[in-house]
Amino acid sequence: MFSANLRVELGEPLEYIIGFPSHSNLGPGVSLRCLGKVVRVEPNGASVEQDAVMVAATLERYEFVRPES
Repeated sequence: MFSANLRVELGEPLEYIIGFPSHSNLGPGVSLRCLGKVVRVEPNGASVEQDAVMVAATLERYEFVRPES
């Protein structure tokens, strides 16, 4: 589940990216590009932004994306 400022519907396909930062001298960080679908949408009461919602999504496919050298 994550916070987003977008309008989504239950069952709608969704692409999202999870970033993993670099750790000291182990090289650059990496991102995980995920494809799934929306399974839950709730208002985000913790946000001051009117359009903010909490979105729960499946993770059906993914790929690691490394920064280009």
